[in-house]
Amino acid sequence: MSFQLSSISQLPVNRVAVKLTKDAERHLKSGHPWVYDKSVLQVKGEAKNGDLAIVFDQRKNRFLGCGLYDASSPIRIKLLHSGSPAKIDADWLNQKIDLSYSLRKPLMDSNTNAYRVIHGENDGLPAFIADLYADTLVIKLYSPIWIPYLVGMIEHLQSITAAENVVLRLSRRVQRDFSVFGLKDGMTLVGDVGSGEKRFLEYGVHFQCNVLHGHKTGFFLDQRHNRKFVGENSTGADVLDIFSYAGGFSVHALCGEASSVTSIDISAQAMKMAKLNVELNATKGKHHPMVADAFEGIEQLKRKGKLFDVVIVDPPSFAKKANEVDRALLAYARLHEAVLPLVSPHGLLLLSSCSARVSSEQFHAVCERSLRASNRIYNCLWRNQHDVDHPVGFNEGAYLKSGCYKLMR
Repeated sequence: MSFQLSSISQLPVNRVAVKLTKDAERHLKSGHPWVYDKSVLQVKGEAKNGDLAIVFDQRKNRFLGCGLYDASSPIRIKLLHSGSPAKIDADWLNQKIDLSYSLRKPLMDSNTNAYRVIHGENDGLPAFIADLYADTLVIKLYSPIWIPYLVGMIEHLQSITAAENVVLRLSRRVQRDFSVFGLKDGMTLVGDVGSGEKRFLEYGVHFQCNVLHGHKTGFFLDQRHNRKFVGENSTGADVLDIFSYAGGFSVHALCGEASSVTSIDISAQAMKMAKLNVELNATKGKHHPMVADAFEGIEQLKRKGKLFDVVIVDPPSFAKKANEVDRALLAYARLHEAVLPLVSPHGLLLLSSCSARVSSEQFHAVCERSLRASNRIYNCLWRNQHDVDHPVGFNEGAYLKSGCYKLMR
């Protein structure tokens, strides 16, 4: 272990008793993992980040649950356990990690060596993400509550994944408010990852990401099963991948023997990554990268009279706050309306949203309104959410939603 990790391994953790409002008690009993600051009525003693908050009910002082105290977040307590009392210690945490890891077993037998090992709240470990890329484990913390527990968790994660390297990524809030203990975003805690470039396999398709500087932990793993579907349905097709980022859908399509793939992304750096990922694989189809705003790229293709057999629209989040939902729905409608003329008769259209604030019902309603307004006859082949390594444990955890439509003319 590095000096930084050894310096935090002995951080003291206290236990504090907490009382909540009646509404918050009901939410806790329902299994929701968040307790907001305004719901906390009483804390006995001084609580700091990472302390174990034990919640007792107002009426009979019975145990309701326990979680980690986050002194500077509106989500003041991140729940770990509710119901009957439990001893939260290293063994308990290791069992949670083991359970999460066991759920990923199907991916390990699929020629895939990059997957999410821990998916935060949805795996019962709120604000803690762990992604594996081949021999490198990338941990991203969205709260400082895990710093006192980090050493033991890393050791156990390494023991079950056989990861040789461990990289730490920190959310903007943690970077801004908790640049303590010598921990920094993008630092290597164990091993050596050099410049951060890491190659991995996804259903036998080769990819490369940067675990030190890439978005999130380096790559977007949650669309894996949809990328596989595109690869399996792109033989001989002309494919359009809008918001392509590092070319996930584009590469799977080319590996699936697409005749051509046009990738659009506003980031030149992302397009550079997409080109590299294409080159990592032996493909015969033509790749046409476009560095452009999505709407501008769509209009360019329309002016050229282009049509595509498979079209993927996978934009970034359009609604990060509740008051942005209506605007996001309008943005999705505008985007779908713009792209529909590019889908050939009998083509496939895959539409996605990663806006957690937009519900699945709202998103799919927008998709189908856009399709009906286009006067195209269509059939919805499927709707889905996250891949198996991104389980959904509460409503807010269901951020990704996708629909695939077969145009009949």
